[in-house]
Amino acid sequence: MDALTTVLKDLVAESETLDALVADLSDEGWLKPTPAEGWAIAHQIAHLAWTDDFSVLAATDEAGFRAELKAGLASAPTVEDYINGCAERGADQSPSDLLAGWRAGRERLVAALSAVEPGTSLPWLGPPMSPASMATARLMETWGHGQDVADALGVEREPTDRLRHVAHIGVRARGFAYAANGRPASTEEVRVELVGPAGDVWTWGPEDAENRVTGPALDFCLLATQRRHREDLALVAEGVEADEWLDIVQAFAGPPGPGRAPGQFA
Repeated sequence: MDALTTVLKDLVAESETLDALVADLSDEGWLKPTPAEGWAIAHQIAHLAWTDDFSVLAATDEAGFRAELKAGLASAPTVEDYINGCAERGADQSPSDLLAGWRAGRERLVAALSAVEPGTSLPWLGPPMSPASMATARLMETWGHGQDVADALGVEREPTDRLRHVAHIGVRARGFAYAANGRPASTEEVRVELVGPAGDVWTWGPEDAENRVTGPALDFCLLATQRRHREDLALVAEGVEADEWLDIVQAFAGPPGPGRAPGQFA
């Protein structure tokens, strides 16, 4: 199974896991606040639905994608305002329409990415991405926003090996994290060793690197998606560069977010 097929399969599974959390919610349940300030569960799903549709446009109509992005950014003071506005409009739908639209968009996304010619770079809000990278980004966002939904509902999700995709994009986006925070990129290599849910160790970077990050894969993913504060996680940084990176790590495009407060989920 090639990389794109593998990540698309996992994206479908991750989406279905989140779908199961919201499918039977009452209308009032969709309005339940999540840890993301100002966002209810409806906003979380609306954001995912919009981003899936925007990804389909990037994969099928580059000119249309760029035109829509230009128009959207012209109508909002910042990228964050543009994205939040899209979530607000989506959340105004009835829960049944929102859920149906999200489900249909997920199917379109898998079909669109599967049809992209190998070697194609797709435009995005950040750097261009391959179809496999875009699918990985969609899985990362689905997992991250799914965590917000789970926290709002008081549900503890069972971690799976799909976290490897989230961790991978967090590691690969190290340079972007420095740029997003207005810092010069680090030239030091970092060894990352994360323990997956099944107890196996996932690694990135040279074995002999002086800077190292170790700990549970779940904790790294929670930090890289800014769903938990670093102080509440069992991650260990060895070396100045590794320590600095964990303070700014992010697996998502766009400006760094406010994250979560220490002890918020204790």
